[in-house]
Amino acid sequence: MDDKLLVNQILRGNKSAFMQVIADNQKLVVQIVHRLISDAENRKDLVQEIFIKAYSGLPRFSFQSKLSTWIGSIAYNHCIHFLEKKKHVLFSELTGSNDNEESEGFDYNDVTLLTPEQVLSKKLVGEVLNKEIETLPKLSQTLLILYHIEEKSYDEISLITNLPMGTVKSYLFRARKQLKNQLLSKYTKEALWK
Repeated sequence: MDDKLLVNQILRGNKSAFMQVIADNQKLVVQIVHRLISDAENRKDLVQEIFIKAYSGLPRFSFQSKLSTWIGSIAYNHCIHFLEKKKHVLFSELTGSNDNEESEGFDYNDVTLLTPEQVLSKKLVGEVLNKEIETLPKLSQTLLILYHIEEKSYDEISLITNLPMGTVKSYLFRARKQLKNQLLSKYTKEALWK
């Protein structure tokens, strides 16, 4: 459904239209929150708060971006505000947490047409990638997820994170390079890219 039509229906009191917005954007919001916030209890609360904030902000939504980009921006900014309130240092803190209970059930790899051996191999590589991504700074994690998993454009990521597009490209380049170096220091190319 078109963003304008959907928003107009929500503003007229159609609750199922907002449920559609939640369904369409839940994966994006969960990814952003999961990459920025390490505590599982806070993650659950923040996801709910983000959708409440989006709902209350809908009358001010100006359609200058996609609805999903706007909601992604709310998610990102809400998490940053939360971290600032808790006096976290965003660029230098590593998660240090192996808490996977929030990510269970969110397997975004398409494995439907693969042999059992390929499924296992792909699952193992995905686990290795996730583990290494989680050691990167929070901003790098978020940018990698937005670009490579959520398939957001540089422009959309710039709007979501409120960073200039050149900065987004530069940080993404550095994040990919750091991730590649970490992977190659622990695994052979053949083991990762079968």
